[in-house]
Amino acid sequence: MAPDPASTPRRVPAGHGFAWLAQSLALLRLQAGRLLLIGVLMQLILGLSQLPVIGLLIIISVPGLTAGLLEAFHVTARGGQPDIRLLFKPLTSAAHSGRLLAMGALVFAVGVLCISLLLSGSEGAMDPALMERLEQGDVNAVAALDQEALGRMVLALAVGVAVSGTLSYFTIPLIWFGNRKLGSALAVGLKGLVVNWQPFLLLGCGLVLLALPLGVVSAVLLSMSGTGGVLAMLTIAIIMILLMLFQLMLFGTQYCAFRDIFGIAVGPEKPPADDGQLLA
Repeated sequence: MAPDPASTPRRVPAGHGFAWLAQSLALLRLQAGRLLLIGVLMQLILGLSQLPVIGLLIIISVPGLTAGLLEAFHVTARGGQPDIRLLFKPLTSAAHSGRLLAMGALVFAVGVLCISLLLSGSEGAMDPALMERLEQGDVNAVAALDQEALGRMVLALAVGVAVSGTLSYFTIPLIWFGNRKLGSALAVGLKGLVVNWQPFLLLGCGLVLLALPLGVVSAVLLSMSGTGGVLAMLTIAIIMILLMLFQLMLFGTQYCAFRDIFGIAVGPEKPPADDGQLLA
C-alpha cells in the first residue's frame, strides 16, 4: 500500500532525477494530444494576465491551474484519458480552491518583493516612459534599455521565478493530492526539496541537456522561415509546439518527483460497475 502523500518526504537516490525525466516523457507520449490541448488552454488563460482587473485573478489562480495539470498527469499515470475540464477541477473544489488561491497570492507577493529588492536603487536609471512601453509589451523598447539596468531586470526576474517556483513546487501537489493546509504544505514541501537536492541537481542537468538541442532546432527553424508568409507562420507554430511539449515535460517531472518522494498512490482507473454484477 502506498504511503500517504501528505506524510514526511523520503530521501531518494540521486539517479531518480534522470528517472523522473524518463517517466515524464513516457507519460507525455501516452496522452500527448490531450495533455498538449490542456497545456495550450492553460497558456491561453495565462495570456489574459495582461488585462487590468482580471489579470491579477489569473495570476493568483496559477497554482490551481498547475494542480489541474498535475491531475491530468495523474489520470494519465493511472491509465485514464485526461479531460480538458481537469484543468479547472482544483479551482472548483471547495476544499482546495481557497488554499490554492492563497498560495497564488503568496507566490505573487514574494515574487514582487524579490524583484523590488533587487531593482531598488536603479529606478533613476530607468526612463518612466520606457518602462511604460515595456509594461505594454513593446519589444523594441528592450533595445533602448540601459545594459546595466537590463541585466538587473533579467536577474531580478530570474530570482523571482526561482524563489516562487521553489516555494510552490511541492506545496501545490501537497495541497491538492495530500489535502494539506498551506503552512504545513510549505514546510513539508521545502523539506522534500532540501533532503533530495542531489536528484534535483541531476534533473536540472538533464533538462539543460534537452533544452540545448531544442534551442538549436528552434534557431534553425527560425533561420529557414524567411521573412514572412505561410512558411514563417508554420515554423513559428512548430516552435511553439516544441516549447509547449518541453513545458509539459517540466510539469511531468514535477508530478513524477512528487509521486516518488511523497508516495502518491497510482493504480489503474476503476472500470464502471456492471449492472449485472450489482444485481447479483
